[in-house]
Amino acid sequence: MKDKRRIPPGKPLARERIAVLFREAERIFPEHPEYSDRYVEIARKIAMRERVRIDTEFRRRYCHHCYRYLVPGANMRVRVHPGHVAVTCLSCKKTTRYRVEKRHDDKE
Repeated sequence: MKDKRRIPPGKPLARERIAVLFREAERIFPEHPEYSDRYVEIARKIAMRERVRIDTEFRRRYCHHCYRYLVPGANMRVRVHPGHVAVTCLSCKKTTRYRVEKRHDDKE
């Protein structure tokens, strides 16, 4: 029987490559936004091939409808509402809502 606790050798490497691609997309966006879109596409393909989830910090950096790399103010609009944040991609005009909950700090 297969050991389910053992992490396959390709998964940490895939996560690292995805992180590198998103860092490069951020760095190159001001000069070549189309390269940033291509890096997102490659990162998604790696994640699908290796069956790893893209981390939340990276998942919120691209549009889930047109797969463009998003930068606030450049090609994305952010609106804060009670209970959620609405992100609008200015390329495809689709809105994605991210739920936001209050933090319960013990020190209050």
